[in-house]
Amino acid sequence: MADPQQQRIDTLEAELAALRAEMQDFSYTVSHDLRASLRHILSYAQLVQEDAGPLLPDETRGFLDTISDSARHMGLLMDGLMELSRLGSVALHIEAVPLDALLRDVAHELALQHPQRSLQWQIADALPAVQADAALLRKALYCVLENAVKFTAQRPTALIAIATDAAGAPGMVTLTVQDNGAGFNPALQAGLFHPFKRLHTTKQFAGIGMGLALTRKILQRLDGRVDAQGVPEAGCTITLTLPGTATPP
Repeated sequence: MADPQQQRIDTLEAELAALRAEMQDFSYTVSHDLRASLRHILSYAQLVQEDAGPLLPDETRGFLDTISDSARHMGLLMDGLMELSRLGSVALHIEAVPLDALLRDVAHELALQHPQRSLQWQIADALPAVQADAALLRKALYCVLENAVKFTAQRPTALIAIATDAAGAPGMVTLTVQDNGAGFNPALQAGLFHPFKRLHTTKQFAGIGMGLALTRKILQRLDGRVDAQGVPEAGCTITLTLPGTATPP
């Protein structure tokens, strides 16, 4: 007689394999079929601008600029979708990952990318290690710290404080990233981690609204979670919760 538990496992594995195949089909469609059409739109708009631009009225040239800008923005949206979709199927390599070295490496990279900014990093001493995939965790931390840098752009000096919360759940490490930036309206918090969800206009801050969606997806795969608290014009606090090294992966 077949083992009901094994049958259930086999069924779940088959469903997972089907979902992965469906995701691969989606990724192929986005990376090939849709991108080919997008490249045609952008290329022909540029050709018209080059060949007939001087002969066209200012308003028509503005239309062509809008087409080109929209095509480039759509390309960025596709890149974001592709990255989000890949996170669900990438193989995990769980190990003990020291937070201190990883955070300082990401902070250093961001400082090099923004040499004109005054960035003040306050990273707590003796940060613990966590059980995680180092590459995925680095991506999540980069998204969170990049947001902190971005949303403090209107401050003379960006203050970004990183620490752990000793009051977290047993066996888990709670990491907080607090900034003195633009913050956000708490009433809009529900959509904060959704793809392309923005709580500020593109004129205020650049980007496509994918960073926290990627962070949430990564933390879910690492058996953790991410939360956010903010106050308009009074900064934002992102909280990452991850298994500690005493917790089996």
